[in-house]
Amino acid sequence: MLETKHVAAAIIYADGKIFAAQRAAGPQKDGWEFPGGKIEPGETSEEACRREIAEELGVRLTTMWLLDTIEYDYPDFHLSMDCFVSHLDEGEKPKLLVHEAGRWLAHDEILSVPWLEADRTLVNAIGLAWDDIFADEQF
Repeated sequence: MLETKHVAAAIIYADGKIFAAQRAAGPQKDGWEFPGGKIEPGETSEEACRREIAEELGVRLTTMWLLDTIEYDYPDFHLSMDCFVSHLDEGEKPKLLVHEAGRWLAHDEILSVPWLEADRTLVNAIGLAWDDIFADEQF
């Protein structure tokens, strides 16, 4: 049985676009992902997501709601990823503290980067339900 890694990721939405980050290191270097990371013992997935985004992008998340939990088997581990739609504090801009690059992607651009395997199903679902997911009343 594969080891399970529990992580939390942020689908950061602003001005009609979502933020994608390119990994700078590790076995999946150069792949694009929703930023986030490991849930530490005693943390909720929401707390982990807020902490990881502060560490990786130097920003604070305001509104957050759970969109989905992605389950994905990589060759050497199982990934369980809680994915939160989120918004940044007014005037905040992500800084690339651990990533190679970052891009804001509009609806018609979300397939323009090579997403990590675990993120692809979520990206496709977001593309199909964009208007429902990012409706103004959610924020």
